Amino acid sequence: MSRSQRRRDAVVAFMARRWVWAPAMLIVVLALAGVILRWVWLPQYRPRLREGEVYGVDVSNHQGEIDWEAVAGDNIEFAFIKASEGGDFVDRRFTSNWEGARAAGLEVGAYHFFTLCRPGAEQAANFLGVVPPGEADLAPALDLEVRGNCSARPPADTVRAEVAAWIEKVEEETGRRVLLYVGPDFDSLYDITGKFSGPTWQRRILRRPPGERWEVWQLSYFADVHGIDGGVDLDVMRPPD
Repeated sequence: MSRSQRRRDAVVAFMARRWVWAPAMLIVVLALAGVILRWVWLPQYRPRLREGEVYGVDVSNHQGEIDWEAVAGDNIEFAFIKASEGGDFVDRRFTSNWEGARAAGLEVGAYHFFTLCRPGAEQAANFLGVVPPGEADLAPALDLEVRGNCSARPPADTVRAEVAAWIEKVEEETGRRVLLYVGPDFDSLYDITGKFSGPTWQRRILRRPPGERWEVWQLSYFADVHGIDGGVDLDVMRPPD
């Protein structure tokens, strides 16, 4: 075999090996890009705000101790804080979060996680007994989700009646209209947004919600916010019509 032939054969062999490794290299590159997107870019992402809109967070005991001064310094202007759940559960960090956020200059609001296992009026009494009267800057919020709920699945009419009882009692006591956070799983079972006409707090990851009904938009559950360890729910609130 001539020297030139051996050269050509070597080139052909190299090109063959290159094409064998190319798909594997592409997979590695795409995997690295996915890691950077998920753990670097997405937690830092904040959409461009429109006129009157502000950034905020919603928190509970799961976030641990929060440095609210650092949160306020990260362009966060409001916080919804978990107050209660069901008929007797109180979030153990509610008071410290409430006082810390207010002291840092944030507007504050409280939310209640609704359980399918307790009457709505009983749950409303629990919520109202936790939140300091007259101190909330934001509307009271009701969190309706199947995930994390009890095992009961009452009929839709029963659930809607208990939700209505919670809303009626809280609106009567606070003089403010309740903000509804309705998970897709809950809505598919009980058609809450179709039956209740109040303002909504919509979860729509990275995409601005359509329509005019929403007042708060949860755009992320893994946001990086100064003063909070780990990912947190990032929200946008717009001025009421």
